[in-house]
Amino acid sequence: MTQAILALEDGTTYRGSAAGAEGTATGEVVFNTSMTGYQEVLTDPSYAGQIVTMTCPEIGNYGVSSEDVESRAPQVAGFIIRDQSPVASNWRANGTLRDYLVANRIVAIADIDTRALTRKLRSGGVMRGVIGTGESLDADALVDRARKIPQMEGSDLVKDVTSKEAFDWPEENPDEFGIAVERLPKKRKKIAAYDFGMKWNILRRLSAHGCDVRVYPAATPASEVLATNPDGIFLSNGPGDPAVLSYAIDSAKTLVKSDVPVFGICLGHQILGLAMGGSTFKLKFGHRGANHPVKKLETGKVEITSQNHGFAVDPKSLSKDVEVTHLNLYDGTVEGLRHKKHPVFCVQYHPEASPGPHDADYLFDDFLEMIEKRG
Repeated sequence: MTQAILALEDGTTYRGSAAGAEGTATGEVVFNTSMTGYQEVLTDPSYAGQIVTMTCPEIGNYGVSSEDVESRAPQVAGFIIRDQSPVASNWRANGTLRDYLVANRIVAIADIDTRALTRKLRSGGVMRGVIGTGESLDADALVDRARKIPQMEGSDLVKDVTSKEAFDWPEENPDEFGIAVERLPKKRKKIAAYDFGMKWNILRRLSAHGCDVRVYPAATPASEVLATNPDGIFLSNGPGDPAVLSYAIDSAKTLVKSDVPVFGICLGHQILGLAMGGSTFKLKFGHRGANHPVKKLETGKVEITSQNHGFAVDPKSLSKDVEVTHLNLYDGTVEGLRHKKHPVFCVQYHPEASPGPHDADYLFDDFLEMIEKRG
């Protein structure tokens, strides 16, 4: 088994074995608390620039399936696990996790104490790190390299993951998902979706809820999108620091004032928060996993949500025209916003990811209702 080392910017190193492609991976080291869904994690564009640690000790036991990807290919910078299953025990599997990582050139490390690593990141905050593989590794050199990696704050990673040109998403059959769609519009609605690093399941859910979706690159001017007369506009998830995305924030400002219904998720939520006059800040270790409780303030109900973000909207920075609709019950951070005068709302979590399993799917119905009220 090929040797591997994980080196953090604070000088900590972990020795293990290579669990994917050979080489070097650099990025911000974060952790995800999901017990399943590692393939969705690997292919989520929001993880661009990050080395993901899975806190569940055994990863890979059900292999990988071509039906479970969230984008064209794995997007993570690197992958960290405790025990890598050598078998894929699932009738849907197309192969093992290790073969998948090798085929997609994702450097990974296994056989390290991921519990200790997670405790370090939780206590000290996420850190820049390097995974190196090979038999003659210099741990000190890897630490030095980790310290030279650009900080996540101030990084525009959207430009690397957004689609190169606009495209239409094919119509989905809602019965294929096993999630009941409470209501469908009398006529399919035309949605323009900004791709900041969009998960494909968002597109699947929009389509299953009766929407024809055209996806636009992140830097598309709002005037170009509005010229197509969409019934509604969607702002997607994505990686990096929202505050540096001036092109997206400027477009969002125009969209808010247009009075076309707007719905945002994750990075789209942060961009809308900035467009509506707020500010964002970096969380100490972020929210990443499929088990995060969120309270809807209007009803008091708690949703179990899937999350993946390292930044949040500062509630103190919001104007009186913007109300907070959802709060994270772990740390009280903002999980949802709604504009009081314009048909705009957004959430920080992922309603399409089915963690609860379907606690937050109603948000797609809310979007449709907003569109139909506008006429």
